[in-house]
Amino acid sequence: MNDKIPTHIFRAYDIRGLYNEDLTSPIMYNIGLAFGTYIQDELNGKEVAVGNEIRQSSFPLAYSFIAGVLSTGVNITYVGTTAFGQTLYAGWKLEKVATAFITASHLPPEWNGIKFYHADGVGFSEEEIKKIRDIATNEDYNLVSWDKLGNIENRDITSDYENFFKEKFNFTRKLKVALDCGGGSTTLSAPALFSSLGLEVVPVFCETDPSFSGRPSDPKPKNLEKLVESIKENNCDFGVAFDGDGDRAVIVDNTGRILSADQTGIIIGKYGLAETKGTIIANVECSKAVAEQLEPLGFVVKQIPVGHTFLTIEAKQEKSPLGIESSGHIIIPEYFLFDDAIVTPLKIAEILNRENQRMSTLVDKIPTYPLTKKEIACDDHIKFTVVEALKDKLKVDYDNINTLDGVRINLEDGWVLIRPSNTSPIIRMTIEAISEEKIEKLALEFGDKLEEVIIENQSRR
Repeated sequence: MNDKIPTHIFRAYDIRGLYNEDLTSPIMYNIGLAFGTYIQDELNGKEVAVGNEIRQSSFPLAYSFIAGVLSTGVNITYVGTTAFGQTLYAGWKLEKVATAFITASHLPPEWNGIKFYHADGVGFSEEEIKKIRDIATNEDYNLVSWDKLGNIENRDITSDYENFFKEKFNFTRKLKVALDCGGGSTTLSAPALFSSLGLEVVPVFCETDPSFSGRPSDPKPKNLEKLVESIKENNCDFGVAFDGDGDRAVIVDNTGRILSADQTGIIIGKYGLAETKGTIIANVECSKAVAEQLEPLGFVVKQIPVGHTFLTIEAKQEKSPLGIESSGHIIIPEYFLFDDAIVTPLKIAEILNRENQRMSTLVDKIPTYPLTKKEIACDDHIKFTVVEALKDKLKVDYDNINTLDGVRINLEDGWVLIRPSNTSPIIRMTIEAISEEKIEKLALEFGDKLEEVIIENQSRR
């Protein structure tokens, strides 16, 4: 066990590592010291909220982090073991300068980490996380004397959180919802909240399970067999599966069809924002169906780089009514800027309550296009250079190109996105087109172009 702070745990949107390998209690104490120092020096604040998810390692890590923050003189409101949304709600409602949530999101149980958010629910940027990293690695802390230590207040925000949703949602029909919490942190909030709103809950993995033995914490389609089965057996109106900490939700219709984030976002845009117009945020991996379906309704669809922090930042700047991340993060800022996954199924239930149509009928109205994802091996030290060189080549031959995040070539009958992985020695190529045949053609054409640039850059070494 090594208590030297490894820099690789500081990622673009959060901190993550293997418990007692990358992330030990002493390391978490130092991260707490760095966070407390940052709060005072950069944000001129002294009041933060802290919560943690249900993993077994969350308890020692949370207490170590809290000890570090208090040692800098920063005060903490600790909301305990909760889902992501409830912790973020506490920081937002109580007007704390920032919120820290100990979590590893959808990763396996041996992982843990921490996410940081501003008072309004916007996640800390990569630059801010790097500053916290530098404070920690340089041990440049604001340590205080015993009489200036921060105070800690334990606060149960559950009833306030439930009351917020009771004020926002009112259902006149007894909708039946299959609720798959995966044994994760939403077991502590979603079943009781949904029932209190008058929804009939069919529970699936709704007992807290820190080892995720029922199903993995990542709600991928292959992990949702039990949910699909429960929807069909119980004739549910729809189902929802949450990830481990509750910042992503996957919607499943009444026939057992698993929706993509794009499809869910389109339904919310078409039926849930009837009185609203404005700019809808969608990342560069989202389907072309998003713009095709929502722009004729008076919305503008703005593409952004991949990453849920970009989603919240752009939604705030654009005063957007909706943000869609292809990985499953969805934000509806009329409620919060942060991506509390509980909002998504409640909005779907509201739509079904008002429209009085089956979920499958709404899904049938959305066109879907074949999509494929490929990974091309490329050395870490040249992958970014390769994509930059490819951008320059493609700009000569194609007019409709987006270079916000890698390079996306928009064609009449599809699109191709080529972007380097931030964490692995690969370049990812995502292709969506009107047919499988067209996808194969585009994969061959742009795969050849990419390989050519990789070879060119390898020869220059």
